[in-house]
Amino acid sequence: MVKSALPADGRPMKKNDVILIVVLLMTAFAAFVSISLYSKLSTREAEAVVYVKGEEQGRYPLSQDTVVELSLENGSYNILQIREGKADITEASCPDKICVKHRPVRGKGENLVCLPNQVVVEIENGEKSEVDAATN
Repeated sequence: MVKSALPADGRPMKKNDVILIVVLLMTAFAAFVSISLYSKLSTREAEAVVYVKGEEQGRYPLSQDTVVELSLENGSYNILQIREGKADITEASCPDKICVKHRPVRGKGENLVCLPNQVVVEIENGEKSEVDAATN
């Protein structure tokens, strides 16, 4: 004779109790799988978005190493280098070179700004930055 599982109060479980437990476990598993798939599909690749004078000029994935020369109408320029998942302005024609001295960026919402040349490089998608603020 097979003994059935007994709840804490000592009475045997009924068929409906078992069905309810199985349904709840299946629902919990389905919710877990759905949330996992949604989070994987909604995470897009991080990219550097370049704006010149407020207009988008290009998008460059941080996963691909590249060098982009941003030439402006007045002859000024910025060199954007993407390497090892980070974006950095390595050279610029602006007089103060603050954009060149800035640390490379990689986290969502971080940006590089060259005010004299009106160039902004903003990181979109990807993971949230671990740094709240930085000073040079």
